This record gives sequence, structure tokens and C-alpha cells, in this order.
Amino acid sequence: MLPSVDGLVFAPVARAEHGEVDGSTRFAYHEQDGMVRASYSGGEIVHGRLVGTRAGDVLDFRYVQLNRSGETSTGHCVSRLSRLPDGRLRLDETWRWESREGHGTSAVEEVLPGPRRGTQDTVLTRQ
Repeated sequence: MLPSVDGLVFAPVARAEHGEVDGSTRFAYHEQDGMVRASYSGGEIVHGRLVGTRAGDVLDFRYVQLNRSGETSTGHCVSRLSRLPDGRLRLDETWRWESREGHGTSAVEEVLPGPRRGTQDTVLTRQ
């Protein structure tokens, strides 16, 4: 099993069709005793929360968010955790809106702390 996502920050790789999060959205994860939760914001998202469970390397959660247009939305997501060649963690997601039409797949990758250059985050190798 891969390490805990507790205290890690993730960012989307790209904006998914039917999705609202994009490369400027940041997810701050917490994990304890099989429970996962995160707060997220950025881009079109003013505020979002997710809560769910982790079994092995699979996260299963529901999310609720408020976008810049003042609309709230909810959905369900199942994500598989993997390790990238540079050592960072990645979540490959399959999701479905529950409050409106639409579903899709997307990915978020760990953002490591470090100096920022332009709009790209510096990629560091985890030891």
C-alpha cells in the first residue's frame, strides 16, 4: 500500500470535460484511520469539500462545491492512488455528478512545496 495522503496537496493535471476544477485548483488532503477528507478551491471553485474512505490504494468519496457563479454541486468519485516516476503521488479518478448531468475521468498529482516559477509548481523528488 502506498503512503498516506495526510497533509498532501494535489492539483489537477487538466480540466475534465463536464468538470469545474482546473490546474489552479488545490486539494489539501487529510487521512486518518481509513477516513479521507479534503478542502479545495481555486479556478472556478470558491470552496469545496470531500469526505470518504480509503481501502488499500482506493479512495471512495463524495464531494460538494460552490463555484464562482454561485452554484452548488455534489458528486461521487472513486480514485486509485499510484506513484509517479519522480516519487510524487497521483490519483486517477472516475467521477459522476449527483446534482446534475455529467461524469468523467480525471487525475490529480501531488504538488510538493518549493519555489514557484510562473504558474508551474516546481517538481521535487521525494526521498
